[in-house]
Amino acid sequence: MELFYDFAYDSLNKMQEELCGDKVEVVEAEDSTIIVLADGLGSGVKANILATMTTKIAGTMLKEGASIDETIETIAKTLPVCNIRKLAYSTFIIMKISKTGKVHLIEYDNPPVFMVRNNKSYELKKKEKFIHGKKILESIFQLKEGDMVTLVSDGVIHAGVGGVLNLGWQWSNVEEYLIRQSAMEKTAKGIANKLMSTCAYLYEQKPGDDTTVVSLRARKPETLDVFSGPPEAPEQDPKIVEAFMKGRGKKVVCGGTAANIVSRELQREVEVLFETGTDSIPPRGKISGIDFVTEGVITLSHVVENIEDYRIKRELMPPKKNKEQINGAELLTRVFLEDSTHLNFYVGKAINPAHQNPDLPKDLSIKLRMIDQLKSQLEALGKKVKIHYY
Repeated sequence: MELFYDFAYDSLNKMQEELCGDKVEVVEAEDSTIIVLADGLGSGVKANILATMTTKIAGTMLKEGASIDETIETIAKTLPVCNIRKLAYSTFIIMKISKTGKVHLIEYDNPPVFMVRNNKSYELKKKEKFIHGKKILESIFQLKEGDMVTLVSDGVIHAGVGGVLNLGWQWSNVEEYLIRQSAMEKTAKGIANKLMSTCAYLYEQKPGDDTTVVSLRARKPETLDVFSGPPEAPEQDPKIVEAFMKGRGKKVVCGGTAANIVSRELQREVEVLFETGTDSIPPRGKISGIDFVTEGVITLSHVVENIEDYRIKRELMPPKKNKEQINGAELLTRVFLEDSTHLNFYVGKAINPAHQNPDLPKDLSIKLRMIDQLKSQLEALGKKVKIHYY
């Protein structure tokens, strides 16, 4: 079975520094995804420049077909060892994931990579090699469904030093934490967010070092088909519903007009779930054979805000105990973030006069701009998004 390789990353800047001394570069090559995490020596501008140079060299060379050895040799020649402190100007981890899930992992002077399989720590078989005088650890392995791989900079291991924890958060403590989170969190973003939030707590919101997490999760692909808004021409109603229903994913209908079109074309009634409404969000609906039915523009605007808050605050509001009463915006936010890897939007381009200044061009439609914004947000979270206009 083909798997989806869900990845996410996040960073905390060292206290009073505007730039992070860690850098993550993600490069999509023809046959693989290349993720590079670099930790520049020191902090601030200098460390940021060193880390950025490292990630750019590695990402660019590997994408263009250079070997791992050639890439590391170039980095070693470009960023020599500091003569005074006898430390590398930048440590790094390179993870190359093929389309089939084969991982080629290279580690240089960084905290060891964490891997969890079947909710247990999985020890990677690492081979030592020396390239241009630098000791490199190399491992090659095949990802399986549910596997979680986490890369961290040393700011994670140092979290809490001299504060909440005298000696910092040791590698084994982080490992135990990630094993627990692996059983609780479905997505790579959820795992990265939880780990970063814990580090921020241990630093008492005053990070003593640049702190970065990269999380990878191998999971089953989950497709979501979303229908929003009527087509420009009413005669296209059957066509958009047919395309929407042919999709193999869970079905979401956003908007009262879209729900009425689906109801008419499928000859199924729409039921309004009044108990799911709030002062600011209209109630959800229900149509037989459709997984989720919500109001349109108002609900989607709240979803956009929720996802942006999630990216900044690193957490979602706790779900309501009674799932039957969850409002449409909270429901869609969780479905978009947690229960989908691939999203297909079927979007009608007809303009609702209530949501649009008729003097503005159609490209500035509130609904269309909102869908584009959602697409950008979801793609930034590593999801695959396609929009089909009618």
